[in-house]
Amino acid sequence: MPDPASLIDEWTENLLRDLDPEYAREALWSRLGLRPQPGPQTDFLGSDADITIYGGAAGGGKSFGLLLAPLQWSHVPGFGAVIFRRTTVQVRAEGGLWDDSAEIYPALGATPREQQLEWRFPSGASVSFAHMEYERNRLDWQGSQICLIGFDELTHFTWRQFSYMFSRNRSTCGVRPRIMATTNPDADSWVAEFIAWWIDQETGFPIPGRAGALRWFVQFGDDLIWADTAEELSERYPDLIPMSVTFIPAKLEDNLALMSRDPAYRGKLMALDRVERERLLNGNWKIRPVAGMYFRREWFEIVDQAPAVDIAVRYWDFAGSRRTAKNKDPDWTVGLLLGYKEPYFYVLDVVRLQESPGTVMETVAATAAMDGPLTPIIVEQEPGSASLYHIDNLVDALPGFAVVGRPSTGSKILRAKPISSAAEHGKVVLVRGEWNRTFLQELEYFPDGAHDDQVDALSGAHASLVELLKALGSHEGEVVTYSDEVSISPV
Repeated sequence: MPDPASLIDEWTENLLRDLDPEYAREALWSRLGLRPQPGPQTDFLGSDADITIYGGAAGGGKSFGLLLAPLQWSHVPGFGAVIFRRTTVQVRAEGGLWDDSAEIYPALGATPREQQLEWRFPSGASVSFAHMEYERNRLDWQGSQICLIGFDELTHFTWRQFSYMFSRNRSTCGVRPRIMATTNPDADSWVAEFIAWWIDQETGFPIPGRAGALRWFVQFGDDLIWADTAEELSERYPDLIPMSVTFIPAKLEDNLALMSRDPAYRGKLMALDRVERERLLNGNWKIRPVAGMYFRREWFEIVDQAPAVDIAVRYWDFAGSRRTAKNKDPDWTVGLLLGYKEPYFYVLDVVRLQESPGTVMETVAATAAMDGPLTPIIVEQEPGSASLYHIDNLVDALPGFAVVGRPSTGSKILRAKPISSAAEHGKVVLVRGEWNRTFLQELEYFPDGAHDDQVDALSGAHASLVELLKALGSHEGEVVTYSDEVSISPV
């Protein structure tokens, strides 16, 4: 028979936990053997807003905070939480949400159902992880009743996906429903507009005095109507229920645990191109790609002659159009020769022409003869059989030369980021030539210029050369993807 004293202690414990949320949190952290870091992470977990958005720079402890959030009610029978990532791959990825939850949740007696991506707690509470890859996936939750809805990296979701889940955010377990989300800055996202009141619209940085402050809104038709108090909205729109929102910014400096565990992480963020560095290191919500943002001519030293390079590739970006009365400025065919001599990349030569396919092929052959058979010829391999046919023709036309097709993935901006970062750090040098002026002009105006063929050729040559160097084991630069938030480039 249980000791009556222990039953009284348990009853007292449960009463204190129900009446005093702060007491409950402290008891929880003690049981877990860990606690949120003081500052934004603690503020996020203690928020009482209907919608709490925890955002800003990379490394601020946002995803970890979101994993801790539902544990605050894991002792409540009937409590349920769902945390969304845009794709299941992001949930299951090594070091992702599911892996991290497995390091935390068992300490509270939770048992996993890995196939369902769900944890069950002794109280009967549950926490699930799910995706919403397609717009229609929001309808998969029709009829659901979810007390806590979490979104990890909110800018990856559409407004329709996010707002639809308002109707699913209900509770009968005694815990007030809430939505909690993490995000990184994206100036062109709906999230940037949604949290605009908390952001200085001139600088793009959070307004310190507004961090954690509450505002209320109602959705009237397609418009969001905001006010400083719920009462103001209730008077104007008596048939609508106001929802409270807060935004809590965070930066890497707020995550002392990460900075201690991985001191090099800041350096990895510093190695990003300027746009991503402003977003992910400094938490800038207004920065976006504009001319001069990815390349500046002062980043490029021009030398009369390059040293003997260890390896070089000639990358061709084909257009195959000639200038006509109707098409006075078609795309250019560009062949860029890029070499490497540690630690610098040398742009040795750029061939550029607006001609018919026959003239282009003659130029490619003449350029190959000039470069020599030891210089690989890399060609952008576009989707479809036509590109493969074109590459086969080049192989036949250039016997004795190595002709390789290289598929390109991602947007032009994404492909340009690694070489942009290398250039900003002074690792890209130009050999003096007549092509320098138009080359630098196009780079500086990217992505808003009339043409980007030389940028594409530079990006493709750099990516191809880095792959060769890695294969040869002679490149010490870092070419990795650091989580799904940060792309690290060679420097």
